[in-house]
Amino acid sequence: MYSTFWSVMPYASGRAALVTGSSRGIGRAIALRLAADGFGVVVNYRSDARAASDVVRAIEAKGGRATAVRADATDPAQLRTLFDAAHRHHGGIDAFVHNAGGYVGGAVAESTDEDYERAFAVNARAAFTAFREAAHSVREHGRVVYISSAATRVSPAGQALYAAAKAAGEQLIRTFAREVGARGITANSVLPGPTNTRTFAASSAPVDQLVARTPLGRLGEPEDIADVVAFLTSDDARWVTGQSITVDGGLS
Repeated sequence: MYSTFWSVMPYASGRAALVTGSSRGIGRAIALRLAADGFGVVVNYRSDARAASDVVRAIEAKGGRATAVRADATDPAQLRTLFDAAHRHHGGIDAFVHNAGGYVGGAVAESTDEDYERAFAVNARAAFTAFREAAHSVREHGRVVYISSAATRVSPAGQALYAAAKAAGEQLIRTFAREVGARGITANSVLPGPTNTRTFAASSAPVDQLVARTPLGRLGEPEDIADVVAFLTSDDARWVTGQSITVDGGLS
């Protein structure tokens, strides 16, 4: 695991970030990295309060500011309360990272209407709701980042619904970028490939085969994704918007 970014910048700018699904995995790494870059962070979780508290403690131990807020980011009403909490605790939002989502797999021929509805509800519809809230909440010259998936580029068998729902989110944010650009807000997608998380480890993914097909010869780490998000939420990325950036070691 990489932790070279763990040298917290002074919290001088008053910037705040909201990261959905940030109690573990990629979301956790993003929350830690943005805190290290000087953001006050709202750590969102759906059910694992202990994991979210651990993230908050890790940030505070390095001199950063963080607050854990429980909300199901796929529920429109709860998502609104999450944005309200971010304003209440940090006075506003300068960076919004929509990381929460859900995997729904299965071959097209074997998938049900219910599978389709669930895949699009927890990914595409949730992204739409998140961007709508962000449009009213993110401050001028802010940053919006959507965590999609390299499955939208590789199109692996058995992942049609997941890839399609994530791709819908990418198209939403490309248009969204044009709609908020006049306010100096950038909006981009990050597409992780196979990444070493607890969820991935519990799956039946053929790790050896994936590593063999990856030019850089390993799985991604959550920090690999967080570093790219950190760039997109920084001033260095002020001229980057409406883009989909694949972060998969060259697999796709």
